[in-house]
Amino acid sequence: GSGCVPSAPAAAPPAPVWVSAGCWAAQGRVAYKLLHNLFANYSSALRPVEDTDRALNVTLQVTLSQIIDMDERNQVLTSYLWVRQAWLDAHLTWDKDAYDGIDSIRIPSSYVWRPDIILYNNADDHFGGSMETNVVLRSDGLIMWDSPAITKSSCKVDVSYFPFDGQRCHLTFGSWTYNGNQIDLRNRLDTGDLTDFVENVEWEVLGMPATRNVITYGCCSEPYPDVTYTLLLRRRASFYIFNLLLPCIMVSLLAPLSFYLPADSGEKVSLGVTVLLALTVFQLLVAESMPPSESVPLIGKYYIATMTMITASTALTIFIMNVHHCGPGARPVPPWARRLILHHMAQLCCVYEVGESCKSARRALGKQAGREDTGGPEESPGEREEGDEVGSCPRDHCLCHHDSLLRNVGYIANCFRRHRAAQRRTGEWKKVAKVMDRFFMWIFFLMVILMSVLVLGKAA
Repeated sequence: GSGCVPSAPAAAPPAPVWVSAGCWAAQGRVAYKLLHNLFANYSSALRPVEDTDRALNVTLQVTLSQIIDMDERNQVLTSYLWVRQAWLDAHLTWDKDAYDGIDSIRIPSSYVWRPDIILYNNADDHFGGSMETNVVLRSDGLIMWDSPAITKSSCKVDVSYFPFDGQRCHLTFGSWTYNGNQIDLRNRLDTGDLTDFVENVEWEVLGMPATRNVITYGCCSEPYPDVTYTLLLRRRASFYIFNLLLPCIMVSLLAPLSFYLPADSGEKVSLGVTVLLALTVFQLLVAESMPPSESVPLIGKYYIATMTMITASTALTIFIMNVHHCGPGARPVPPWARRLILHHMAQLCCVYEVGESCKSARRALGKQAGREDTGGPEESPGEREEGDEVGSCPRDHCLCHHDSLLRNVGYIANCFRRHRAAQRRTGEWKKVAKVMDRFFMWIFFLMVILMSVLVLGKAA
């Protein structure tokens, strides 16, 4: 039944169709006969080798099709793989010339013996193997089994540099019951196949090297070979930069501006507390997706350092407001504070009064320091002349010749001098608070910028 000779003329159009159908029908009967002869005395329960003392060579090749999900909190990688296994079945061979030249057939995988190769680090709740797909059986006994599988594998996640981190996830395949003396498992290539990989929006695949390991477990004395594919991943950090890092930097830049707010506005402390609450919300968003491990992510360290800085700035704001609101009964500004804060720090921070510039403020501070060195609060020339006239006024020619009037006038003049001295002290303390505000504002601005540069530099 291998020859198919047409009886119709060659020029007739329907002849090739009739011949093709007849040939395929004949070949189908031959394939059915081949299948019946092959599996007449075949058992899929035994290892298909002629010599039971020799190991059966099984080659493994894994193709990564897609990364479905990376669950950092539960440390589980879900991936879609194509697993190709090939081995030689000594009981399933035939002479292709005797069967109309049939070189290969495709049959259900349940018909033949299959190696029990599974994923060792499987993390799926419902443990299952590959799909029940067909196998390709060749005339020399070579069986190739390609099966797709959605696997959930355990992966040790290191989030120390999140969101600029990279992960190394292992996929370890091996036989569950056959040891190395029965099945010799080897990788077909030195790396996983990435030609059909669908790009992931969050992870970039850098490579997938494969290594063969022979391990002796504590339960058994025989060696067990396995093939481990190491999936090298790098996170695409753009999403986290624009949604977590940049908002944190912008919110952090608002905290030093609380020193720039006027003390009488009443909003200095509330601004710092609001910024602190905003950063707390961002930190909670990061903590929800991270595993509860001892290694704090890089962005978490940045949040903690920024929150500590904002807490310190809020405490300093409260202290500076207390200095600003010193009442008339406050002590005079100490000489060291006057020299350090009102002179040097005021020049450094360019703090001046309304209507002054930096240079005029420096000249005014120099003159004030010179007057204070000569001693006592300064009095206007009019006041000195009036005092001299009052003091040198002869009793005979002065209108204020009664002692009671002199005492009252002296009391009023002393009260006026004390009031002006208290105003001067209050103004100096307010100036001290303003200089300290401006100084700490620049200090905290530099700290925010420095921390941001350090975080990005360490990530790079």
